[in-house]
Amino acid sequence: MLRMFAKIVRTGIVTEPAPDTADIDKLGIEVKRGIDRRFAGSLAIRHVDAGSCNGCELEIHALNNPYYAIERFGVHFVASPRHADALLVTGPVSRHMEAALKRTYEATPAPKWVIAAGDCACSGGEFGVSYASCGAVANVIPVDVRIPGCPPSPQQLLIGLLALLRS
Repeated sequence: MLRMFAKIVRTGIVTEPAPDTADIDKLGIEVKRGIDRRFAGSLAIRHVDAGSCNGCELEIHALNNPYYAIERFGVHFVASPRHADALLVTGPVSRHMEAALKRTYEATPAPKWVIAAGDCACSGGEFGVSYASCGAVANVIPVDVRIPGCPPSPQQLLIGLLALLRS
């Protein structure tokens, strides 16, 4: 036990520093203003994993942690596409998810937006089009905003939401 404690003391802190919340707050306030202009105070997003490695999902989940707390800016993730204003799609669309993604898109009430998050969703990434993959989300449903990155950081995701609200 003492050897483990000594190793911890020798190693020190190896995590990355916490994000600068001032930049996040500025972005969030701009997002909130855009949401207030276009919606009645909140934007409902349905996330769809179309076949990703879950790297993008980890960053999307980080949006709800105490550092980012995206809900304070009026952005909410919903469980049903019928309650969504936008679809946030990650990963290259696998052939098995193609029909499910189309059904989810059709179930989302109009007007609806589609956000492709991550390099795989934007361009197919390293998978491209193959026997198992349809490639980019735009090959299956229309996309309004692309947020590149592998994976995109929570800050990049907020910038993408802001771009969507400004369009």
